[in-house]
Amino acid sequence: MQVYIDILILLNFVVDLLLLMGTNLLSGRPPNLKRSVPAAIFGGVYAGVCILPGFVFLSHAFWRIVSLAIVSIIAFGLDRNALQRSVMFVFLNMALGGIVLILGKGGIWSVLLSAGILIGLCVIGFRGNAIKAEYVTVTIRNGKKMISMTALLDTGNTLKDPVTGHPVLVADSRVAWELLQLQESELRDPIGTISRGNHLGLRLIPYCSVGQPAGMLLGLKADELRINGREVNQIVAFAPNRIGQGCGYEALTGGVS
Repeated sequence: MQVYIDILILLNFVVDLLLLMGTNLLSGRPPNLKRSVPAAIFGGVYAGVCILPGFVFLSHAFWRIVSLAIVSIIAFGLDRNALQRSVMFVFLNMALGGIVLILGKGGIWSVLLSAGILIGLCVIGFRGNAIKAEYVTVTIRNGKKMISMTALLDTGNTLKDPVTGHPVLVADSRVAWELLQLQESELRDPIGTISRGNHLGLRLIPYCSVGQPAGMLLGLKADELRINGREVNQIVAFAPNRIGQGCGYEALTGGVS
């Protein structure tokens, strides 16, 4: 049987991209094409190389597992949440193989149809959220500096700016450093930091949490704040520590407003 390497690469690219986007969808995350596309390209190229003379050994199970691991690292990273999505991606690949066998040998369209059926079944079965969390992409611009991050959608976050009444997005100390060069020691002493006047545009955001006494966070009305690409009226507050370490997010938001 004649196999065209360019068609094989394209087919595997499309299928991997569908599965990667489906994995993000099921975990409550945005599709993240910036990472999914390079990962799918690697998967497609790997499939093409496997049929070249002298490289057929790469199609064996061990190297297939290695390739899936590399695709997962490119697409999801290396944190704890990434491991959950990587396992889900591997299971989706295994399920895809099973559906293809059920449908029979239908060539390219059989594979694409199988991928579509698989994602559809998962969306219906899990209602778009297999991992009980929802994440959003946040972009903050302040002056010439811009930073993007992943935020956990926390419906329990009802923090508001006492002056404007706008909702507050709580970002971790790394974001404060990258946007304003605020050190953790300055974040832990918000009143003193504002009194010294070294950073203009800051404000105080009062807060309280379960088991914690009331306190203050440093806040900023950034020039632009977008959640999943939509501009919102929210204040950015900076926690004096890291948020979501090992879980793949750096901020908490109560939603879009």
